Amino acid sequence: MAYCEHYPLELQIDAPLRVCPACLEVGGTWVHLRQCLTCGVTACCDLSPRRHATAHFRDTGHPMVRSAEPEETWWWCYEDDRLYPSDPAVTETAAS
Repeated sequence: MAYCEHYPLELQIDAPLRVCPACLEVGGTWVHLRQCLTCGVTACCDLSPRRHATAHFRDTGHPMVRSAEPEETWWWCYEDDRLYPSDPAVTETAAS
């Protein structure tokens, strides 16, 4: 599969959180979680009331996220509106 220019070939981020910190701050809830592949922030999906992952993209320009759900392995590029399967070469560091 050909990757877009935003696809990080080498990636080192902590494991995603199991909560949306932005939702917790405002007492909100989320449906699914996403993790930014640029900075590692975990945020809620577009099915969630506050859509923090997309807001993070708009605020920062960080183009790609991955699902932070345990059984999902896909990645998404906001810039190119494109879905990717997971990359087995990704190195994930342990969350501290």
